[in-house]
Amino acid sequence: MVPEEKASPVEMHWMERAIELARRSVGVSSPNPAVGCVLVQNENIIGEGFHEYEKFDHAEIVALKQAGEKARGATAYVTLEPCSHHGRTGPCADALISAGIARVVIATGDPNPEVSGRGIEKLHAAGIPVTTGVLQDEARALNDGFAKQIRTRQPFITLKAGVSLDGRIAPGSASKGRTHYITSEASRTIVQQMRHASDAIITGVDTIIADDPLLSDRSGLPRRRPLLRVVLDSSLRLPISSKLVQAANGDVLVFHTDENTERERELASAGIRLERSPKIEGHVSLRYIAARLGEMQVLSCMLEAGSRLNIAALDADIVDKLCLFYAPVFLGGNAVPLLADTPRNLQQLERISWKTVGSDACFEAYLHDPWKE
Repeated sequence: MVPEEKASPVEMHWMERAIELARRSVGVSSPNPAVGCVLVQNENIIGEGFHEYEKFDHAEIVALKQAGEKARGATAYVTLEPCSHHGRTGPCADALISAGIARVVIATGDPNPEVSGRGIEKLHAAGIPVTTGVLQDEARALNDGFAKQIRTRQPFITLKAGVSLDGRIAPGSASKGRTHYITSEASRTIVQQMRHASDAIITGVDTIIADDPLLSDRSGLPRRRPLLRVVLDSSLRLPISSKLVQAANGDVLVFHTDENTERERELASAGIRLERSPKIEGHVSLRYIAARLGEMQVLSCMLEAGSRLNIAALDADIVDKLCLFYAPVFLGGNAVPLLADTPRNLQQLERISWKTVGSDACFEAYLHDPWKE
């Protein structure tokens, strides 16, 4: 890959537009990757597009159809390596070659090890110059979930939390039953965008009982599949009266270990999907659940949970990324900690970053890089 700093300003400019288009693919492309494409001729856009799963056409095909005959001699800027194989559609690399594209600029290669590099090889074999690695990190961030699922058949899981300066995520028991925000409105807006980009959200039944959250995607942005709301509830304590159950429409999945068939029937009649999990130390198996969600073509999940589930997920090594919004408040020793204990299995953090969000500070770090060879 060509390092980003060696890309020309022109390449950076047009790839930024392609990434902007790829962002419009988020939420409507899963379980396929979010991809954007721009065709440029004489410094003018002659075609552009992004992938929507229901419309079949990949981003390159959308752009080529828009450009028509003008595509001959143009440069294509694509956020992901053009595919080289037949799937629901034909190979995009072949389509670019047939259209007479003169040059292709790619942000990142295909993370699928079975096809990675083959699209580029096809373009090279047709005599088309290819530049890769332009704005690679930005393009990859849009498809961490696709990269993880295509390589491991498991979803990319982000542990998200709003945290006080003294490491607490909620006030003490006196606040039970009420939603209590400690982060800024700006942070909460970003969280909704994160939910929109996720296929599922995972929490524990204790969080449902304590806070009665709805756990919905309130971004207002279009999405192809409903946000799957996953509750880990070993003994089926999920209240029928909870907002989550009352709003369920085939989009609430409870993993449990109980054999209370009467309780199962009660929840099922309320529209809840139920699956039994293997039992590990009296609780559902987190590794089983990650694998099961992967089988369901869930690419990315947000873990929004309490301190016990947070530590259990870290210890089970299913968390790929941390996203912590630190608010400028102290909640005191009686408040709920981020983690119930010290992680036994915490991986070395990579790609650490901080940014200001409203009055908060957002900390992000990877535990596992889904793109790593």
